[in-house]
Amino acid sequence: MASRGIPLDAGALMSTVLEGILYGFSLLMFIGTIWALTYKRRIRDVNRPIAVVAILLLILSTAHMVVNTIRTEDGLVKYRDTFQGGPMAFFGDLTQQTFVIKHALYLLQTLLADGVVIYRCYVVWRSLWMIILPSIMWCTVAVTGVFATYNVSQDRSNSGNIFAKVLAQWITAFFASTIATNLLSSGLLAYRVWMIERNVSTIRTTKGTMMPMVRVLVDSAGLYSVVLSIILICFVCSNNGESVVVDMAMPIMSIAFYMVLIRLAINRNTRSYHSTSPRATTDAMEQERRRQICMAPLQVHISQCTQDDSTLAYKVGNEDQQPSIYKTESV
Repeated sequence: MASRGIPLDAGALMSTVLEGILYGFSLLMFIGTIWALTYKRRIRDVNRPIAVVAILLLILSTAHMVVNTIRTEDGLVKYRDTFQGGPMAFFGDLTQQTFVIKHALYLLQTLLADGVVIYRCYVVWRSLWMIILPSIMWCTVAVTGVFATYNVSQDRSNSGNIFAKVLAQWITAFFASTIATNLLSSGLLAYRVWMIERNVSTIRTTKGTMMPMVRVLVDSAGLYSVVLSIILICFVCSNNGESVVVDMAMPIMSIAFYMVLIRLAINRNTRSYHSTSPRATTDAMEQERRRQICMAPLQVHISQCTQDDSTLAYKVGNEDQQPSIYKTESV
């Protein structure tokens, strides 16, 4: 199927510029994530899995940005006059090493991002049954992505046409599986957090709430899914704009996950502050003291002087004896 839409050389230049702008935003959010994870914390207290994920996302995004820049420079400058067919033919050659490498990096980042969402889902649900279907779909993403990348690098008969049927079926399955995996895992995660929030809202004694976390999860999943949907629509329509959005998806993927990582770190720091600050400690001690006072058993001692008829007769008969009987009763 013939491609249409933006020319390949113009699309390569546009994708490099737009990816560079978004990469700058992702770099700032990475710095914010590391700051939130390490601020006023000792090394051993830093959440290392989250830090490792953030660093890997940065490394993959940076590598993709470098490879895409090299590819654009090769097509528009280095091989502009020497490559047979000019820049259009260069960017249409799917077997170029830079083309294969940058799509392999995209596959790795997609697997990392989807894997992190599935792991979060397991941590929240604490049940392997809840992640069976997302895990199967993650394996589908891996298989279709590997086959698509391999076929692109080996099949020279379809060079210049990524929309050829032999490639399109793998690429379409890859993007559809990625969208389904992201929506399902993020939906299960957000639903579980919302259920926990609803159950504890009636007995909570503080003003804290997890609803901002639910909104962040929904926003990040929505942003990622919208980008993937645009890529899939462009690819199904054989539009060259697909290559532009794919390159933009790398930093957008990092931004979407940094949003969640930063929010998690902020919530953790906030809980740590409230649990260790002097004022919070004093308030907690005072509340505990009052609770103990209210729960203590109530004892009332009443000294009552009672006098019956026999005592009165005893008093008349013997003036020196005790005239009355004292009883002590406990209530």
